Amino acid sequence: MNLKKIWQFIWHDDSIWSWLVSAILAFLIVKFLFLPGLGLALGTSHPIVAVVSGSMEHKTVGADGAYGACGVFITEKKKLSFDEFWNMCGAWYQEQVSITKEQFSQYNFKNGFNTGDIMVILGMKPEKLTVGEVIVFDVGRSDPIIHRIVGIYESNGKRVFHTKGDHNSASSNSESEISEEQIIGKAWFRIPWFGYVKLLAVRLIGMF
Repeated sequence: MNLKKIWQFIWHDDSIWSWLVSAILAFLIVKFLFLPGLGLALGTSHPIVAVVSGSMEHKTVGADGAYGACGVFITEKKKLSFDEFWNMCGAWYQEQVSITKEQFSQYNFKNGFNTGDIMVILGMKPEKLTVGEVIVFDVGRSDPIIHRIVGIYESNGKRVFHTKGDHNSASSNSESEISEEQIIGKAWFRIPWFGYVKLLAVRLIGMF
């Protein structure tokens, strides 16, 4: 089969085999050419991250008339405005890490983001990161975590980071002292909903 016939088969043939080969080629191009190239340009090993949990969502979730965020519950399931979010969640920030409403309102992604969003990640030297920025970091799981910096401290002579998911009631033990080596990059901008392609694929694979 010459190159012209191969091209015709891949891009113009309507058979299921042509579609399957095209899909495999598209996957290989994205995984082994596009993503590495984008990662090189953005200075990170994970240039695109799909949000796979609701830990940064600014909305109430639950059932049977008990819907909550940050461990506070109301009777309504709803997306929260910034003021509503702060009324429910602000006490932790003020009491635990001395972050005020005014300070939080100036942060990137102050209204959080959702499960199924795609976040484009920018490589960043850890010493240039500041409180309020959303970072991606590795804790030894299959998917990295993407949470907001709520504190930067010195521990045993090294700079460490403290993070929290906006929707969570508190920080987990694994994010109280994040080392510089664990940080993959910071969230640069958000593409809503496109991450559901990955989420659906992962869930389908998990069924088999």
